[in-house]
Amino acid sequence: MFERILYPTDFSEVSLHALNHCIPQLFELGVKELHLLHVIDITIAEFEAFELEEVYKKKLEEIANDLRKKGLNVKTSVRIGVPSLEIAEASEEAKVDLIVTPSVGENIWRQMFMGSTASNLARATKKPVLLLKYIKKEDSYELAVECRDIFKRPLVAIDFSRCSLKIVQTVRKFKEHIEKGMLLHSVDYGKIEELEHNIEIAKKNLEKTSKGIKASFEYEVMVGTASQAIIGTALAKDSTLIVIGKKGRSILKDLLLGSTAERVIRDSKLPVLLVPCD
Repeated sequence: MFERILYPTDFSEVSLHALNHCIPQLFELGVKELHLLHVIDITIAEFEAFELEEVYKKKLEEIANDLRKKGLNVKTSVRIGVPSLEIAEASEEAKVDLIVTPSVGENIWRQMFMGSTASNLARATKKPVLLLKYIKKEDSYELAVECRDIFKRPLVAIDFSRCSLKIVQTVRKFKEHIEKGMLLHSVDYGKIEELEHNIEIAKKNLEKTSKGIKASFEYEVMVGTASQAIIGTALAKDSTLIVIGKKGRSILKDLLLGSTAERVIRDSKLPVLLVPCD
């Protein structure tokens, strides 16, 4: 299991909700250390950032103390700079295994243009990023699944690139919590006359991959757009998590041209585990 996790908070309502409800459940699964981080965005706060540092240190420590009362091992830090870069650097310094961050789906495109999403973070960090997709419900927020159940039925998207090796290594981290996983590959390449051959090759490669994870997995090959196949199959199989690789491209290219990971982040109601591949 991921033993050390980094949770960057902006003190928003959804961030505090996830911190108080989801993070303790992850400790039940084997997390041993939480690094709680707040980044004062220098591009917004400018000169006021340094004056705010002590204020936010105190605020963060108050939240940490409440979590410690629940038995959580918590360390805190406040940094000043560009959020995605500071989070990435903090994750390296703390030697964490996973970065966890919440998002309210309806704001995902606005957040992309602001440059503060997990997608942007995945470009800056070498650590996996667990994006918790929340839905606003009246006076609270809801996840599609309980945090303690997130790793039970993962759908793992594989494209057989070098990125797939990193994805498999990441999935092995939580293999003891997997009840039944799904390996998925989408054939959206090759000529029509090559389709059957490509499908058979993909099936054989998925079978080899499932053995490498050393957990209970079935596998399936789909034909068509990868993002649609991933989201549709996740719903059909009652998955609790989507695991997908994120290859580094500029934010502008992703927004204009699209990518499988960006589309999955945008359209999936399930939590998404992004594995940086560069």
